[in-house]
Amino acid sequence: MNFRKHLFSGIVLQGIGLSLFAQTDKPNIVVIMTDQQRADLCGREGFPMDITPFVDELAHQNAWFDKAYTVMPASTPARCSMFTGRFPTATHVRTNHNVRDINYAKDLVTVLKENHYKTALVGKNHAYLNSKDMDFWSEYSHWGKNKPVTEGERAISKFFKEAVGQYLEPSPIPLKDQQPTRIVDEAIEWIDSQKDNPFFVWVSFPEPHNPYQVCEPYYSMFAPDKIPAVKTSRKDILKKGEKYRILAELEDASCPDLERDLPRLRGNYMGMIRLIDDQIKRLVEELKEKGLFEKTIIVVLSDHGDYCGEYGLIRKGVGLSESLTRIPMVWAGYQIKKQPKAIDAHVSLADLFPTFCTAIGDSIPVGVQGRSLWPMLTGKEYPKEEFSSVVVQLGFGGEDVPLDDSLTFEQEGALGPNKVAHFDELNTWTQSGTSRMVRMGDWKLIMNSYGKGELYNLKKDPYEINNLFGNPKLIDKQSELLTKLLAWELRLQDPLPLPRHRYHFKRNPYNYHFTD
Repeated sequence: MNFRKHLFSGIVLQGIGLSLFAQTDKPNIVVIMTDQQRADLCGREGFPMDITPFVDELAHQNAWFDKAYTVMPASTPARCSMFTGRFPTATHVRTNHNVRDINYAKDLVTVLKENHYKTALVGKNHAYLNSKDMDFWSEYSHWGKNKPVTEGERAISKFFKEAVGQYLEPSPIPLKDQQPTRIVDEAIEWIDSQKDNPFFVWVSFPEPHNPYQVCEPYYSMFAPDKIPAVKTSRKDILKKGEKYRILAELEDASCPDLERDLPRLRGNYMGMIRLIDDQIKRLVEELKEKGLFEKTIIVVLSDHGDYCGEYGLIRKGVGLSESLTRIPMVWAGYQIKKQPKAIDAHVSLADLFPTFCTAIGDSIPVGVQGRSLWPMLTGKEYPKEEFSSVVVQLGFGGEDVPLDDSLTFEQEGALGPNKVAHFDELNTWTQSGTSRMVRMGDWKLIMNSYGKGELYNLKKDPYEINNLFGNPKLIDKQSELLTKLLAWELRLQDPLPLPRHRYHFKRNPYNYHFTD
């Protein structure tokens, strides 16, 4: 069927479906989010260790993407985009320090409440939401529960604050008290309390973000002598530019034994992911046991990635490498059609909100820039061109800030005096300026506001070492990607506020730009 005709009939059916759907049960929604989990450390993408066995199986029995991307590799911008469906240039939240500047017309929580959902956060927020926005609120952070009450909670908070950036020994926090375990405990308890209304719960793990601490048996499960070695090193930073060198200098100032400790930190990071995987299994099996799995849309994803040793670095900070921008994304449960392999589509964290709108039979609010994934997730026809590429943003604007003597790490606040492993990798140097990335096919293009570009063939060069920008033999491919990036930049100009008189603002029901 011609997609344009299909789209028209879909509008008619959608209108009929709205009235019928209002008389039936709407699906529950469970968003399971990790913090700083890179996409390629999983069996379904070929990682040779059992790091995510349950989520791998969940993906193979349902649907998943291997070309899912964050909107910006930083927690607050990413999370604000997930709830508003708007990119950081539209939300105005382009750093972790701009949450109060959030700009949108209607967000996911508002739409859910209009549809009589009960809502909950259990875990990390780091967005613009607060306890008044939800029916239930139990917030955790990288330093334990936000409002510790018991002696045990206070002890855990004290440990996290002292561990700061890294903890090289087996964690003294036992499995039953690890944050992912306690978050799932609370999520299950809250779900059990829900009776009549459909529910939404954001199960938001602060891990595997630093401090890289993990208890047994996960600590030994991913010992340095067991994990695969990284394929890049600090020598590759020379090809990556000044900002990478600045971040490396900061990490060396903060973690003087980083090269020695890196294998153990990588093992801890992987152990944290496996611990989370086991807790996701417990949550999903609980839903199945209660007969809720087929009535619930479940999505497992992360806000952004982590170097995890790439280029000899840890955490995140600079650049738009795949290790930071590509995220895991698995969909399961209600009406999700089992796919034989990863869905061949470039998708974004901003696509979640419009997808949920379609799934519950509501319209996508004006101002949302993401696209509904519901047709492809349910096995329906969708325009392939719409998902042939994706864009990622970075930077708070202004000029790039070089490393000079007029501003030290301590003065900026990136490095605390005499505090080993205490630094903020999201800082004036790494986040200044403006960069954009477009991903399409085997190719990736990065441009900054100075006209400097990076061009990589990810099939041949997955670690983005050989910059092909300006190669005369690839001018046609470079031009094609530049055109695509420009088209994305124009598309993502904020449509709000809409014209106040006469003009009709045209858009498609799934927020697609391409319909054939």
